[in-house]
Amino acid sequence: MKQSRTLRAAWLTVSAALLGLATPLSVSPHATAAPLSPAFHWTRCAGDGLDPRQQCASLKVPMDYADPGGRTIDIAVSRIPAAEPATRRGALLLIPGGPGNTSLADPSGKAQKLPQAVRDQYDLIGFAPRGLAPSTTADCGLRHADLAMSTLRPWPAPDGSITGNVATARRLAQACARNGGELIRHISTLDEVQDIDRIRAALGEQRLAAWGVSYGTYVGAVYSQRFPQHTDRVVLDSNDDPDPTLVERGWLHAYEHGVEDTFPEFALWAASAGNPHRVAATADEVRPLFLRLAARLDRAPLPWPGANPPELNGNVLRQTMLDSLYAPSRFPVLAELMLAARHGTVPPAPNQPPDQALQNLAAVSIGTICNDVAWPASTADYRTAVAESRRRYPLTAGMPRNTMVCAAWPYPPRRPPVRITGQGPSDILLVQNARDVATPLSGARRLRRALGARAVMVTVDATGHNAYLANGNACGDRTVSRFLATGQRPDRDMYCP
Repeated sequence: MKQSRTLRAAWLTVSAALLGLATPLSVSPHATAAPLSPAFHWTRCAGDGLDPRQQCASLKVPMDYADPGGRTIDIAVSRIPAAEPATRRGALLLIPGGPGNTSLADPSGKAQKLPQAVRDQYDLIGFAPRGLAPSTTADCGLRHADLAMSTLRPWPAPDGSITGNVATARRLAQACARNGGELIRHISTLDEVQDIDRIRAALGEQRLAAWGVSYGTYVGAVYSQRFPQHTDRVVLDSNDDPDPTLVERGWLHAYEHGVEDTFPEFALWAASAGNPHRVAATADEVRPLFLRLAARLDRAPLPWPGANPPELNGNVLRQTMLDSLYAPSRFPVLAELMLAARHGTVPPAPNQPPDQALQNLAAVSIGTICNDVAWPASTADYRTAVAESRRRYPLTAGMPRNTMVCAAWPYPPRRPPVRITGQGPSDILLVQNARDVATPLSGARRLRRALGARAVMVTVDATGHNAYLANGNACGDRTVSRFLATGQRPDRDMYCP
């Protein structure tokens, strides 16, 4: 568990950084190649702190699904068997976010929040997607400085210049091409989806239920489109815009709206009477204060020993803002940094996961977003888009429209993205917070429209990233739990106050 917690902490640091087809693809001929009988050899899981019921196994899958007889890689899988074998329905796959997260420890962790009626019926299944330890790992060999959040996220220079971002994109792309080996070319959403179907077959299941979160909603939607005959009850939680012309590039754009949706909640909290982290007398003062502090730090950064980078500059403050808006519980981090910066000081340097874990997660994230869809290469187009974004959305300072490593990626996508449609069984329930910095409601509504009659959406009046079992909203949690336990969905989209 210690290793899993390190990887999860690394994901929280990296994944948000790297970031949330004309016709649908036909079902893969490899989908049912494996026999429908259990093929895993379950053993005790390595690591501390896991539920003693959790078991682990490994599955070999093709590195390149276009060459199924070629080189194989390992996918690590975990499970806690259904609590009541007599009423067992099947397997519930926990699809992690990212790209770059793992759900390997989730059967022992967040899945234990599920109601007993769900845990009685389903084996809880986690996995480490290809490229992530302890599955066969990928590594781009990036420099320590390039693992900084304010480097991985494409924040422009204080004057709006993107020259440094273009150079960074080229350097990171070259490093991944040089050090990532053949595997870096075969890390994508479609590869993960095909791996999931191999997991399904190895479990001996005809159909999989799923709970996908954040990027996992896109994976779940693509799986439901690609393998509709193998889906059971599917919950998509904190939903990404499925636009096949943009994919992850659109998720980066979405931060413009996500921040605008969420920052007012921070402002209300940060100006509330009695708050020990209060930064202003009124909520209306918080935004201009933040912008002034960021501009001051652009001009005169403060040394910050032990941090990466070792200074508090305007973009580090902006990055902290973005990270802190993921959950109200993180609001104090941003407030404390604003209070320190106002007085010309810095708090203790934040704890960072080991570089090795960050390298692994960065490689998977980069590989996925660059292999999923081609990004434009024109620096002039990015420069124009950044200038417009800075004008309209000063809090995000042009970052969501900027160039990333994928603009310099040397490998064209091997397959076009899947277009999500309403074709297939009506077995999907979307759950979405009204205010979500990473997967805003506007993008969730686009996924809902794309799925058509296949889905129903529950919107929860809550702030933060992650909705189901994360906010204490009884209406939303009850609705999703009932669907997983009984298959009963609302007749139409609904709002939970």
